[in-house]
Amino acid sequence: MHAGYILTLPPVATDHADTLGAARMRAAQAGFGFVPNMYSVMANAPGLLDTYVHGYERFRELSGFTPAEQEVVLLAVSRENGCTYCVAAHSFIADQMSGVAPAVTDAIRDGQPIPDARLAALHDFTRTMVVKRGLPDTADVNAFLAAGYSERQVLEVVLAIAVKTLSNYANHLFHTPVDDIFAGRTWAD
Repeated sequence: MHAGYILTLPPVATDHADTLGAARMRAAQAGFGFVPNMYSVMANAPGLLDTYVHGYERFRELSGFTPAEQEVVLLAVSRENGCTYCVAAHSFIADQMSGVAPAVTDAIRDGQPIPDARLAALHDFTRTMVVKRGLPDTADVNAFLAAGYSERQVLEVVLAIAVKTLSNYANHLFHTPVDDIFAGRTWAD
C-alpha cells in the first residue's frame, strides 16, 4: 500500500458500532461468516459503510453483469486505484465464488492481456472510465458496446467505480490489513 497518512481511528467492533453500522456488520457476519476488516474501519463513519454496502448490493443484484463480469469490473477499479485490500478480496471472490478463470484474474492483477475478448473489453472500458474520470470518448464506448454490453451497463460501471472508490479510499486511509481468508491472494501495488 502507498505510504501516506494513516487514520488513527480504531476498528469498530459490532457491539460498539452505532445502530446502522452494527446492522451492516451483523449482516456481513451472517453472510460471510466474519466481519471483514474493511467493514470494521468503515464503521467509524456509518454513512460510509451503509452507502458502500447498499451500492455494492445494488451492483451485484441489478447490474446485468454475470458474477464473473462483476468481479472483472471490481478488480479493474481496485487495481487502478492501487487498493491492495480490495484486489486481494476480489481475487479471492473471483477464485472461490464468481467463476472467473484464474488466468483472467491473474492477468488483471499483473496488468497483462486478458485471455478472453469480452472480459478484456469490459476490463479495458472500466479502466478507461477510471483513468479518464468518467469521460470516455466515442471509440471507448463503441468498443464496449461492440463486445455485447449496453449503454445501461456504462452506468452500472459508474456505480461500481463509485462503490469501489469508497472502499479503496477508506482502505488507503486506514492501511486496512487483509483478512486471513484473503491472504492467499495478497497483492502489492
